[in-house]
Parts: sequence; structure tokens; C-alpha cells
Amino acid sequence: MSALTFDKASLGNLEYSLQREMLATDRIGGYMSTTIVCCNTRKYHGLIVAPIDETDRTYLLLSSLDETIVQHDQTFNLALHRFKGVYEPRGHKYITDFEYTPTPTITYRVGGVILKKEMLWIHKRTQLMIRYTLVDAHSETKLRLRPFLAFRDKHALTHANMEADGRSYPALNGVKCRLYGNFPWLYMQTNKPEAEYIPAPDWYYNFEYLQDLARGYDGYEDLLTTGYFETELKKGESIIFSASLDEMQSAQQIEEMFEQSIARRTHKVDFISCLEHAARQFVIRRGDRTEVIKGYPWHGPQGRQTFVSLPGITLQQNHKEDCIAALDTLVGDMQEGMFTGSASAREAVDAPLWFFWTLQRLEKHIGAKEVWKRYGEAMKGILENYRKGIDGRIILNENGLIWATSNDFPVSWMDSVIDGKAVTPRNGYQVEVQALWYNAVCYALELAKTNKDKEFVKSWEALPEKTKASFNAMFILKEGYLADYIGEDGINTFIRPNMVIACGLPYKMLASEVILDTLRTIRQHLLTPRGLRTLSPRNPLYRGSQEGTPTERDFAGKNGSVWPWMLSFYVAAAFDINGDRYLPTAEEILEYFEEDIQSYGIGSICELYDADPPYASRGAISQAWSVSAVLDIYSMICERKGEAKPAPKKTATKKAPAKKATKKVSNK
Repeated sequence: MSALTFDKASLGNLEYSLQREMLATDRIGGYMSTTIVCCNTRKYHGLIVAPIDETDRTYLLLSSLDETIVQHDQTFNLALHRFKGVYEPRGHKYITDFEYTPTPTITYRVGGVILKKEMLWIHKRTQLMIRYTLVDAHSETKLRLRPFLAFRDKHALTHANMEADGRSYPALNGVKCRLYGNFPWLYMQTNKPEAEYIPAPDWYYNFEYLQDLARGYDGYEDLLTTGYFETELKKGESIIFSASLDEMQSAQQIEEMFEQSIARRTHKVDFISCLEHAARQFVIRRGDRTEVIKGYPWHGPQGRQTFVSLPGITLQQNHKEDCIAALDTLVGDMQEGMFTGSASAREAVDAPLWFFWTLQRLEKHIGAKEVWKRYGEAMKGILENYRKGIDGRIILNENGLIWATSNDFPVSWMDSVIDGKAVTPRNGYQVEVQALWYNAVCYALELAKTNKDKEFVKSWEALPEKTKASFNAMFILKEGYLADYIGEDGINTFIRPNMVIACGLPYKMLASEVILDTLRTIRQHLLTPRGLRTLSPRNPLYRGSQEGTPTERDFAGKNGSVWPWMLSFYVAAAFDINGDRYLPTAEEILEYFEEDIQSYGIGSICELYDADPPYASRGAISQAWSVSAVLDIYSMICERKGEAKPAPKKTATKKAPAKKATKKVSNK
């Protein structure tokens, strides 16, 4: 199988290459991200973006590193930046190819000079290493490396100021820099003692970030360079540049760390191995805490997405320890039977109910008795709090349904806000909340019966039938689908994807014929090759594109935009109804995403898409529950076929694409 590679024609076409971004993480909350031609197009792009303290805040320290080849007193700058509408320098014209595996690698050719650049993030350390190898040269060649520093919050931008310390201080084979006193030192070193660091502090003004400007944000920044490294390289010789929060103690240590780290890298040679690698990047361990990053580059941990994502990003690779560790972190934070923070029902009425769905998936790996032993008390505490009511806003009514309202923020996953008001207000009975509630109670009762918890069974066993009867009486519409929510103003009949949750959970309240009708409606109005639309195109509120200002994008995000994460519930429900006959269609759905790992965030699946063809990628370049959903679908296909893995398809070398017709999902 071919590695995920891009050729010279693709890389030289900036309309193409600047739309493709790479990501590498350190598994402790830090990352490196930029485009495949190393031109930053977002304020979130950088070579070292990492937490520096115990908070969830992440900081951009090293923005970029410019490489310059010097021959015969001529300089050839290999970097690519955009300043106020102008690209300068234009080093992309020297790039001949990009390879994604085993680590992002770029090859440059300048006349008779061929230089290979291997970029490596070190796991479990805040450290970037780049190895430059002079593959070929026919005369004396020097390499100059100039770092550009930001030292700012990743959500902010920095500008020239008098407070920044532009000095560099000696370190072994290099220097240490710290622009502001509240930051740690950044050690920049090489494995080559002969490499000279030449102090030359200077501000560079108006770096332009196209993606931020397109999204309606400020996109201009000034960066500080404190100087540059310069060394002579001979043909076949390599130099390793290291940037780290910890000083390396010898050239040998730098070399050994690089070699050992690159040897441990997995080879991303096909669609599934790319997604499995992407999945591992979301799980971060810091101290005794294990958390799930919602999405790169701008999101942090979030409770709901942690629960929804965990089965696909951990259990699909049999990493049950990661799943348990993340759950234990959240359970360990519980107070009085309730999750805290973004996992709390106070912030998201459905979030704690997804915990039960995660445990249902975990049970296949550790058994029902172990699930009840580890998490039974947490499960009972959560259910009891819903039954008692939470803050007067979440109420279990006599009909067995959960009523949830808030005047301050949206209560469901459709949580976009414009001018302090919910884009999709859904106060009342939300369809997916009722489905999750029923599933949670039924699963807890199943475990309690197995483990002979008679008191719990007696207290709860009458509720599911009441919930089911009320749900069927209130939510099933004569038009052949489910109400989205029922509020004080009555029944909301908008065709939205939330009803698919009621069809795809293990415990269902619906008869097969109702599920069949609901799936048919979803297929006709919401299904696309990239996931489910958030609103039917026939609705006057529908927006097919996610472009524009933040307000326009927030509105479209929950009124049309396609989200992949719900697609796995659609496929699960379709398999339940159609059995193995659905296999060809499920494989077709999976195949559409093979194209996606070669665009936008390469090797991963993005947060959401436009609702209209060609379904352009939007949002975070790598999103946990998107990757999880696609791996879930893959696992369902494997299970149906009785295979460990379907035969992976070749990921071809990419060339600048010709336009082609947009595929449609089969209506089978």
C-alpha cells in the first residue's frame, strides 16, 4: 500500500496545498499543525502548541522555522509566508514531494541541492524535532534555520511590543528563549556543535492567516525572531533541530531520542490505519488524568463528546485501558452522584446519559459484572439525580419523560448561540434525550438484575414501560418520522437528525415499522455522503453553506450543516432493520470517507461539512466523534462480514484534482 503522499504538481498549486493541513500530537495535550507546504493559514497553526501549566489553556510558542539554503553566496529561502496579500518567500516552488508516514516529511530541490526534512513530535514530551538531511549537493552548502516565536494563548494573536525579550541565552549546542517572564524557557538546540547561533532579534510584521480571515476573525500577527542557526552540511549529512521545554543534555541524547521515537511510529498506509492513528491522538494523559480532546486545533476536552467518542477511538483498537482511564477521570470528578463541568447535566442534559451508552460498548470488552462493579454506583447516582430533578430545569415527569429547559443556554448538543440566544431553542422534551433516558434506565436494570441488586430493580423496573408508552404516544408523527422536541408551544415537527438516536441505541422504544419510516425520512431529507444534515433542505431556515461570518456559520451549523457523528447511529439502525442486506450500502458510505483523509485535515475526519454538494469540509480539521463514527461503521461492517478487517483500499499519491461529479449515497 502507498503512503499518503502529495506530488510536486499538487504542492505547487497553493489553491490545493493550502487547503490540506497536517497534525501531530504529543499525547499530553500539545500539537504541531500547519499546511502540507508549511505555510500557516490559521492562528492555531504552529510547530509547538502546548499546555505549559495545570490549566486547560494551550499556548503557541514556536510558530514556524524558516530554512534557507546558502550556496555560492546566494540564498534560497525554502519557507512560505503570506504578508498582507503577498507570498514572500515562495519556498513551495522548491518542494518536490510530501509524505505523511511514518512522520511528515518534505523534500526540497534547489538546483543540484536535495534536502529532506522530517518533522517529529515526541510523545509524552513537549518537544519537536526536525531532521534535515542533505541528500545531494555538488558544492559547499550551508543551512540556515530561523525560528519565529509567538509565546501566546493559541486563541489569541500577538503584535510587536516592548515587553517581549528578544534576547537568546546560551544552552548546549543552541539557545534558550523566553519572550515573557510567565512562560517557561524554550530550548532550541541541535545535535551539531559546529552549528552557530547568530543573535539577530527582529520583529516580522503582518503575517496573514487566510483561514481566520475567511471565518470572519482577525488574521494578522507579528512574530519575533531572536536569531538563526547556521551550519555547513556535506552530502549525506544530517542535522537535528530540537525545540523543547526541557534542555537536552548532549548531541547523542538528541540523536538517540529522534531515532528511538521515529522507530516507534506506526505506518499510516491505508484509510483505516490513518483513522486509527488519528483516533489515538485524541486521548491525552497528564498526570493521573486521561481526557479526550474534542477536536484539533482549537477544541479541548468536552464531556458529551468524550462519552460519544470513546468506543470508536479506543475500543475499536481494543484499547480498553484508555477507555476505562478516561471514564475513571470523569467519574472521579463526580460530586453527589453528578458529573461536573461539561459532563454535567447542568451544562448538557444529555451528557450523563451518554455515559451509559459508552458502558454498553465497554461491556463487550470487560463483561457485565465488571461494568457494574466499577460503575454501578455512578450509574445509580446519575439516574437518581434525574429522578429527583436538577436545579428546577431538568424534571422527570409522571409520564416517564425528561423535561429540560434553560433560558441561559441551549440544553442539547445543538448548542450554537447568537447574541446570547440559542440558534435552535429546544426547551421541553427532546427526542434524543428521551431515547437516551430509556436506554440508560433499561441498561442499568439489566445489570442490576444480573448482579442481584433487588432494591434498585424494585425501585426502577416500572419506569421503562411508562416512558415507552408516553414517547410513542407523543413523538410519532403521522407524516412518518419523529418530532424533534415537544415544548410549551407544542410539537416541533422540523425534520432534524436527532431522531436517529432513538433508532440506533441498543434499547429502543420504537416498533420496527416506525424505525423503517423514520430512516426513510432521514434518507430522503438528511442523508449525505458525509453524514446527516441538521435540517431538511425544504425548511425555510435551511442553510446549505457554512461559509461567512461567525454568526452566519453558527446559524448554518445547526440549520443544515452535515455532521458525521450521527451517521453511525443511522448505519446501526439500518443494520438492525435490514441485516446483512445493508452491507453493500454501509461499505459505500465508508468508501466516501476514504477521499476525505486526503483533504483538509489529512489522515483524519473533520468536524462538519457543508450541507450542499460538494460537501466542503468545515470546522476542526480532526474531530473525535467524527473519527469515532467512521471507525464504528468500519467495525459494524467487520462484524457483519466476520472479518478482523475488510481489505483496505490503496491510498494513492495525490495530484491536483480535476473536477468530478459528486457521488450520492445509495437509497438501498
